[in-house]
Amino acid sequence: MLGTIPFPEGMGGSVYFSYPDSSGMPVWQLLGFVTNGKPSAIFKISGLKSGEGSQHPFGAMNIVRTPSVAQIGISVELLDSLAQQTPVGNAAVSSVDSFTQFTQKMLDNFYNFASSFAISQAQMTPNPSEMFIPANVVLKWYENFQRRLAQNPLFWKT
Repeated sequence: MLGTIPFPEGMGGSVYFSYPDSSGMPVWQLLGFVTNGKPSAIFKISGLKSGEGSQHPFGAMNIVRTPSVAQIGISVELLDSLAQQTPVGNAAVSSVDSFTQFTQKMLDNFYNFASSFAISQAQMTPNPSEMFIPANVVLKWYENFQRRLAQNPLFWKT
């Protein structure tokens, strides 16, 4: 399970997450799987609903009730069996890396912030010490940055 020894041929691992319900009993939720072809994955668990478990291979285990202990379980299974399993809906593997996600949120936040100060030319009072940037310029920058980010998330390094 450390990545140094591959799964046996035709096998992979179902990845489960458990957090106790209000009575302290573990509730197992299938997040996804790992295989020799996909040896790692990052699963989002922030959107999981407590108390909504799924079928799991850990039922026969004598697990002590604990009010706040999260657990991860890995069940080694046939690849055919893994392909038929359905992970919980909110545990999708993140397809966007955290940098891209941060950048997108930052762009949205900046655009919304700057747009909140938009005024029409008629509303402007002349002030020679202040500079004004037209909102369409900010929008054009925002759209160009989004396009470049979608094409190559690391464009800013060049």
